[in-house]
Amino acid sequence: MNLRSLGAGMTFRGKVKGQIQTYQVFEGDKFFFICSFSRRKRKAGNFNVVDAEAVRYVQRLVGGKQGVTSQDVHRRSRTPRLVGSALEALNILYVLVATDQARIDRRRKERQLFFNVKKR
Repeated sequence: MNLRSLGAGMTFRGKVKGQIQTYQVFEGDKFFFICSFSRRKRKAGNFNVVDAEAVRYVQRLVGGKQGVTSQDVHRRSRTPRLVGSALEALNILYVLVATDQARIDRRRKERQLFFNVKKR
C-alpha cells in the first residue's frame, strides 16, 4: 500500500467515541482508515489502517454476540494476519461501530470497552 492509493476515493463513515478519544473512520476500496487527534498537541494525531477483509472476518467471528472486548476478538481469531493484536482488534471493532454493525455498551463501567455486535 502506498500513500497515493491510501488517500484516493476515501469516504467518511462516521465518528466513534472511545473511552478517551474520538476516532474518525474513512473507507477506501480495500481498507478502512482510522484517525484520532491528540488531546495535548494541537496539530498531531494518530492513524491506523484496517484491512476490509479483517472487518468482514471479525463480523463473522463475533456477529450476534454481546459484551465483546478487543481481547476476546484477538484470542478467538485463528488468522493472525487479519487480527494480529488486541489493538488491531480494537480498531476493527471501531470500524464495526462506525459502519453501524456494532455498538459500544456504555452500561458497563469497567476500564475496557465492551461491544455489542449485530448479527449479519
